[in-house]
Amino acid sequence: MNIIEATFFLCLFSSSHVYFAGAKQTAGNITASENPFTPRASLVRYWNKRINGDAPQSSFFLSKASPLTAVESTRFASLASRHALDTRPSDFCSTAKLFCFPELASHSLEKHGDDVNFAVYSRKNFTSYGDDRLSGVDSFKNYSGGDNIAVDSFRRYSRDSAGHDDEFSNYAGEVNVADQSFNNYATESIGGNGEFTNYHTNANQPNGRFTSYSDKANGRSQSFTAYSENGNSGAQTFTSYSKNGNGASNGFSGYGSGSNVVKSGFTGYGETANGDNDTFTSYGGNGNNPVNQFKGYGVGGNGAVYGFKNYRDQSNIGADSFSSYAKNSNNEKVNFVNYGKSFNLGSDNFTGYGQGNVSFKTYGQGPSFKEYTKDGVVFARYSNNASSSGKPVNKWVEQGKFFRESMLKEGTFMQMPDIVDKMPKRTFLPRTIISNLPFSSSETGEIRRIFGAGENSSMATIISSAISECERPPSHGETKRCVGSAEDMIDFATSVLGRGVVVRTTENVVGSKKKIVIGKVKGINGGDLTRAVSCHQSLYPYLLYYCHSVPRVRVYETDILDPENLAKINHGVAICHIDTSAWSPSHGAFTALGSGPGRIEVCHWIFENDMTWTTVE
Repeated sequence: MNIIEATFFLCLFSSSHVYFAGAKQTAGNITASENPFTPRASLVRYWNKRINGDAPQSSFFLSKASPLTAVESTRFASLASRHALDTRPSDFCSTAKLFCFPELASHSLEKHGDDVNFAVYSRKNFTSYGDDRLSGVDSFKNYSGGDNIAVDSFRRYSRDSAGHDDEFSNYAGEVNVADQSFNNYATESIGGNGEFTNYHTNANQPNGRFTSYSDKANGRSQSFTAYSENGNSGAQTFTSYSKNGNGASNGFSGYGSGSNVVKSGFTGYGETANGDNDTFTSYGGNGNNPVNQFKGYGVGGNGAVYGFKNYRDQSNIGADSFSSYAKNSNNEKVNFVNYGKSFNLGSDNFTGYGQGNVSFKTYGQGPSFKEYTKDGVVFARYSNNASSSGKPVNKWVEQGKFFRESMLKEGTFMQMPDIVDKMPKRTFLPRTIISNLPFSSSETGEIRRIFGAGENSSMATIISSAISECERPPSHGETKRCVGSAEDMIDFATSVLGRGVVVRTTENVVGSKKKIVIGKVKGINGGDLTRAVSCHQSLYPYLLYYCHSVPRVRVYETDILDPENLAKINHGVAICHIDTSAWSPSHGAFTALGSGPGRIEVCHWIFENDMTWTTVE
């Protein structure tokens, strides 16, 4: 070791304020076994450099540091600087504890000559399953259920089968992030029945793709009892649905019901079909901002009946587009019993509306019919009002998610929302790596290459969505920044609040989704109006936070008690936004609490792994 190296090494330990992750948060607790060049050690030094000594270190915050060793960090930083991380995507993801879709299992060449019944099954890539089967039943009772990340693909399923029944009782239900793909489902099959009882039910990020569904099928019945019910965001796509089918019956009992911002696309539905009967009992009902697109519905069909009993009924806003509906069809009967009767104004666009016997019993607000054949179109009742009762709907807003400041009083009995972090487990990347990674909408191709994401994959959508939100202009009075390193978060928080800052979060998740009692309440900085920096996770390969600061908030810490015995079970952090004048009228807080922008304050808890920064008291 030369003199310069020795001097630098000694400087690392010259301050009594240097703490290393894993050691107790008191001065001088540095063990010889801890490497001072790891990302965690570097973060501790950065904290001490940028934040005043009066501010206590946060073990919660330091736990987000990258787990990379000093050698691994240097190696990946070198690859990033040479734009060569895409040569080691699997190694990078696994070593740095990132969120990347796992490699699909090798193509399964299993042969099942007899009926099969899989009670529990997951993580398979079936090249061919159930093809050319004569009669019989194949059943998947639980397929990829309850997984954190469910990635599955069926290349061909029941192709050219005859009288063959398929059953998926529970497909990718209760998962966090689902990426499911059926390239071909029941193509050119004859008779039989395909049934999905629950598809992506209660999934956090459902992403399903059916490239070809029941195309050229003859007399085959397809049924989705519940599709993406109660899902949270995500996207579903049917590129071709029942094209050139003959006498096929297709039904969705529930599609996207009770979901939050689920996007659905049917590129071709029932095109040139003969004598098909299709019904959507409930499509996008009770949803929050559903976005649906039908590019071709019943085009060129013959003697078919299409009907929506409830379409986006009782939902909150949303956007729908029917580019072509029953165009050039023959003797079609097309019915909307309830269409778009939402509680807050949605956006509807009918570019082409077809011929034949067409009727609407109830049509909601906000119609846009650019081209349609007027003859035969019947509106039994047109509704201009958002709600017949005039009251806001709160079915999709979880009870307790938003509340008034007056609730934060000792002894208050209230509902705690689900504060459990449902994001995949990830960590920050060191700044030496982040500084060399692209992060903009113009560089999504390069980002996808780094993380091994296909062009039209769910991961590509996740990446684009996160970047789009980060690039969104700040709202009035807001200061915002997306950060992918702990050092960047420290810089943003101190740039807004100064160097004397404290980071706070709710202690644990006990009491989540249950009734609780508010214990002792403490207003931070005396309960006065203040400025805070709140940071919320975004779904992305590495740990990415959307941090923003808005003026005129009050921050509280409170004990959370068990209502049965009043024992302390948690210590919560809540933030109350006093000025809501710039919020959208359709914000969930106003739907849940009533009122509107600027008329009330709105409070919410800091959820697991989210955080808020305030000045030192």
